Amino acid sequence: MSDSPAPDHVLTDGWIHTLDPEAGVVQALAIRDGKVLAAGTSESIMRLAGTRTEVTVLQGRCVLPGLTDSHLHLQHLAFSLARIDCETDTLEACLSRVQARAETTPRGTWVLGHGWNQNSWGEFPDRRSLDAIAPSHPVYLTAKSMHAGWASSAALSLAGLDRDTANPPDGRLLRTPDGELTGVLLEGAMRLVSAAIPAPSMENIVHAIEAVQETLWSLGLTAVHDFDGPECFAALQILRERGSLGLRVLKSIPHDRLDEALALGLRSGFGDDWLRLGAVKVFADGALGPRTAAMLAPYDGEPDNRGTLLQDRESLFEIARQALPAGIALAIHAIGDKANHEVLEAFTDVQRRLPGADLPTMPSRIEHVQLLHPDDVPRLAALGLVASMQPIHATSDMPMAERYWGSRTRTSYAWRSLERARTRLVFGSDAPVESPNPFWGLHAAITRRRRDGAPGPEGWIPEERLSRQQALNGLTREPAALAGVAGQQGTLRPGAYADLIVLDEDPLTCPEESIPALRPRATMVGGRWRRREF
Repeated sequence: MSDSPAPDHVLTDGWIHTLDPEAGVVQALAIRDGKVLAAGTSESIMRLAGTRTEVTVLQGRCVLPGLTDSHLHLQHLAFSLARIDCETDTLEACLSRVQARAETTPRGTWVLGHGWNQNSWGEFPDRRSLDAIAPSHPVYLTAKSMHAGWASSAALSLAGLDRDTANPPDGRLLRTPDGELTGVLLEGAMRLVSAAIPAPSMENIVHAIEAVQETLWSLGLTAVHDFDGPECFAALQILRERGSLGLRVLKSIPHDRLDEALALGLRSGFGDDWLRLGAVKVFADGALGPRTAAMLAPYDGEPDNRGTLLQDRESLFEIARQALPAGIALAIHAIGDKANHEVLEAFTDVQRRLPGADLPTMPSRIEHVQLLHPDDVPRLAALGLVASMQPIHATSDMPMAERYWGSRTRTSYAWRSLERARTRLVFGSDAPVESPNPFWGLHAAITRRRRDGAPGPEGWIPEERLSRQQALNGLTREPAALAGVAGQQGTLRPGAYADLIVLDEDPLTCPEESIPALRPRATMVGGRWRRREF
């Protein structure tokens, strides 16, 4: 045995994908001080073990680097677990759940829920249906897209909203033909009601995020890119100070806090192994669900609707002109083909109008990239932009996309076309919009099928399917590279973080239909077992 200190852990007799091109697949790992010490054969690694080394015999199980969700809302996800699940096939089923919750909630207390989708119900809901089943409670339910809300009359009253309330510049209050509020709020109008809901204490936020880590570990996630607000950032710092942060977090900066970030001299990448700053999050448009995603041509069947463009080429360039030379990357939400086009035009202006600028080492990214004009597909790679996408959105959105985008769907959720153009892809879930289960997203990226097999064996727009390795890279190596920790995260080579998951089946070789049901038997983060079932 070597004179150097023995490893804390040895994992042996496994099928270990290091995702390191040089090491490939190995049988065993040695781990010390939270990092991979060595990778190799079981015989060679066991020679490093000491009397205090914990030896785990994997019995042929598969090991992967821990997975990264490159776009989720950690605080929203944490609190959504306690809210009513409104993702139902019918309006009546949702109302039944709301009524059941109201019956066990003190009068006058807010009743909150998430997940409704008017496209499943055939129309937008109305406040009167909430009033009928929960007359003594303010009720507020956010849509699955998180770009619409549905409020009862009591909730509207507490928020000070009535028929005379004007639409905010970045949103809309839906109204009946005679001008009464329906209770549905789109985009920025949602803030008018959410601002009236009592805010949780910081300690409540801390506890909620600490608890949701257990859920994420159970799904195989060891790192996330978070897009919630400053309260979430504060809670993450508290968890880090307490030694209770067990996920590696790349934390975005909200656009409305850009001036403060600039004044403080903050830069993308600042932080440590557990918590570091990412990009400034900017919204260029809305979403497909409420048909607020900005379009080059009208939605099919809605000749007067091209969605809502929240930032155009020039305004995006002005944001870039402030942020990029100061070392802050941009993460721009763009779903419709018009919004994506405006982002690409703005970054073309960056190349032309900011020549020689000292730009951030962290690349900028487009969040979602759900629909591109065919001419725009190769432009992300040419501009050095990362496509941050959510494969599960494609299989979830198929009916809506076909209904409202028609033939334009050929370049929707165009992962393979972007990959062929050498665009860097990182994958996430947008949880709680979708489940944070990364294996559901992995299956969608590989098959472009729903978990029930729809729409058929070839999948939806099968030309855009990815190989298993390409899809897995979007959950491991590529997010690490984007976050500035390539070689430390998303791989199990010596010197990398000991972040890994243990599976009974190998997602790179098991039947495709088995992928969504995969669950880690164990998850390690920083050389510590966060959960283990064998």
